[in-house]
Amino acid sequence: MVEIEYKNTRVKLGASDLVYEPAEDSFLLADAALEEAEPGMRILEIGAGSGFVSAVLKANVKGIRVLATEINPHAARCAKANEVEVIRTDLFRGLKPGSQKASFDLILFNPPYLPTSEEEKVPGWLNYAFDGGTSGRETLDRFFDAVRNYLKPGGKILVLISSITGLEAVKERMIKMGLEVDVVLRKKVSFEELMVVRGKLL
Repeated sequence: MVEIEYKNTRVKLGASDLVYEPAEDSFLLADAALEEAEPGMRILEIGAGSGFVSAVLKANVKGIRVLATEINPHAARCAKANEVEVIRTDLFRGLKPGSQKASFDLILFNPPYLPTSEEEKVPGWLNYAFDGGTSGRETLDRFFDAVRNYLKPGGKILVLISSITGLEAVKERMIKMGLEVDVVLRKKVSFEELMVVRGKLL
């Protein structure tokens, strides 16, 4: 199994035709998460893929509890191989809202954000990593529909988006949810700008 190293963390990668390989978006979200995470926090990563971001957090921030979800069975196996506690489910579905075990200080999500038509879909499980629906925000909107049910009072979310996704539409949605919104990291990558948007529950 191929491994990469990032910030004191060795991360095993799955087969590239089955599991999303960590890229600039993954690194940017990991960097933002390291800035936000504090000892004692309960942290949830939605759609963890190989488990890269969660593994980097666990290796660098002591005293945190990290849980992840992932729909792709190949990616979930890969995350487990990286010693990430992962539930194989779609977004929040495997978690019971309102329970203490499903209440988090910080929730992370690197959603599929590319606007995708029927003809552009990738075959198999890997499509879940890329396909953001026609707007590029379909999966992110489903995340926003549920995320407040899993945040502790004063809890925060970090979402990775692209300039293609539409920053203003995302910010507007988050403000309507009662979140204080900031862009905490940005990076230009070829034809797009990647951004990590933080929402804090007021």
